[in-house]
Amino acid sequence: MEYPLTTLIEKIRLIVPLSDADITLIDGLFQPLHLKKGANFVEQGQVCHQVGFIQAGLVRYFVNQDGDEKIYSFGLESDFVCDYESFLSKQPCRRAIQAIEDSSLFVISSVGLQLLFDKLTYGERFGRIVIEQIFVQTMGQLVSLYTDSPEARYQSFSDHYPSLATRITQYHIASYVGVKPQSLSRIRARWAGKDYTRISSPE
Repeated sequence: MEYPLTTLIEKIRLIVPLSDADITLIDGLFQPLHLKKGANFVEQGQVCHQVGFIQAGLVRYFVNQDGDEKIYSFGLESDFVCDYESFLSKQPCRRAIQAIEDSSLFVISSVGLQLLFDKLTYGERFGRIVIEQIFVQTMGQLVSLYTDSPEARYQSFSDHYPSLATRITQYHIASYVGVKPQSLSRIRARWAGKDYTRISSPE
C-alpha cells in the first residue's frame, strides 16, 4: 500500500533533496483535508490560512463579479493550491477556490509552512524556488487575461490542461476562455476544422 504522502514528498523532492528527518518533518506538518464536490477550499472575502496539495481531485480558481463567475485557473492532482495573495498578506481573498470533484488534499498552516522553511534541510531554497514559480505562473495568467484573444486562451487551456476537457463542463471551459458557451462551441468547431485540415492535407 502506498504511503499517503508519497506524491507530496516526490513533488518536493523534485525541487530539493530530502533526508529521512525532512520526510518526518513533512509528515508531522501536513494534515489531510477532504472536500466534497462544490465545497470551497477558501471563499471570496475570507482570509486564506493554509496551503494545500491535491492528492486526488480538481479545483477551480474564480472571481464572482455581480453573479458572473470568471474562472482564471484550475488545480489538479499534484498541484499546490492556495490564494497566495491572501495567505501572505492576511487580507481577505478577492477570489474563491472550489472543488469541482470530490477532492483529497494535504494542507499546511501558515505557522507550519514557516517551520517547514526553517527546519527543512534546504528549506530556504525550497521556499525561494516555489515563490519564483508562483510569481511566473501568476504573471502569465494576468497577462493572458488582458492580452490574449479567446482563441489563444482556448489554445492555452488545451495545452496546459489536456486531460480536463472530459472532467469539467463546457461552462467551466467557456468561463476560463472568457466567452459564452455558444461562442466556445464556435471556437472549438474552428479548431476542429484546423486539425482536420492539417491531418487531411497531403505532405
